[in-house]
Amino acid sequence: MHFRILETEDAADINRLSGQLGYSSSLSETETRIKDMIAHTDHCAFVAITEETIIGWIHGFYALRLESLPFVEIGGLVVDENYRNLQTGKKLIELVKEWAIAKKVGKLRVRCQTKRTGSHQFYLKAGFIQTKEQKIFDMDMISY
Repeated sequence: MHFRILETEDAADINRLSGQLGYSSSLSETETRIKDMIAHTDHCAFVAITEETIIGWIHGFYALRLESLPFVEIGGLVVDENYRNLQTGKKLIELVKEWAIAKKVGKLRVRCQTKRTGSHQFYLKAGFIQTKEQKIFDMDMISY
């Protein structure tokens, strides 16, 4: 297994993996998001590859808040359901941790849907500490 920075050409694999968690996007939407992330130095994204197949991805971003110190948040992490429990997720987290350290950030954060109890156990085992529960409220602004 090896790792590299996410590329625009990875969009189809990102969609395939994200679909395993119930997320759906068109290829062009995902390509646009990847291009936007690549263009912003406050975002990082990596893929895990085995036998020329992308089996996982992670996205991290630098977050500024008025009320607290900056931190890096994991915006998404997916490992192919056929390749879980092989340390892939842990290694992807390590890449984001290294990126966060280079940004001189002292905290790495991840949010998880309450229904993803397996993910909760994964993050606790990876060294994260649950600090709160919350609800997310969205407001649609425009239609795409």
